[in-house]
Amino acid sequence: MNTPYHKSKKNAIIIASLLFLLALCSLIALLPHPNSHTYTAQIYQSGQLLQSIPLYSVQENYTITLQGPKGEYNEIEVRPGSIGIVSASCPDKLCVGQGFIKDSMLPITCLPNQVVILLRPADDTEAAPDVITY
Repeated sequence: MNTPYHKSKKNAIIIASLLFLLALCSLIALLPHPNSHTYTAQIYQSGQLLQSIPLYSVQENYTITLQGPKGEYNEIEVRPGSIGIVSASCPDKLCVGQGFIKDSMLPITCLPNQVVILLRPADDTEAAPDVITY
């Protein structure tokens, strides 16, 4: 027979189980990933690979300036473990607004200047980009 006591006990068990799963998922998400600093940045302009930079071996910040055929430019800053575009001649500056990346979730793109920066795991540097749209 289902008495109110049994229903409340069943609800308490369900809520406790859900809270435990939520706590477990949060803990897993917050743990550092083993390959978090073993990326190589690949810089492309007009579909051509210009430079590969192993970010795990960068010791000091430095900048790279890419010049395009029509005078357009992108100033890229390389930091230990991350890379980003800090200045660009494109009109919307969306590439600058993307900030610095330190994992391979999203590339940095500057479509007007045809620049793409991808991060690849260090052991996967020979792979070509999946899709580059200009």
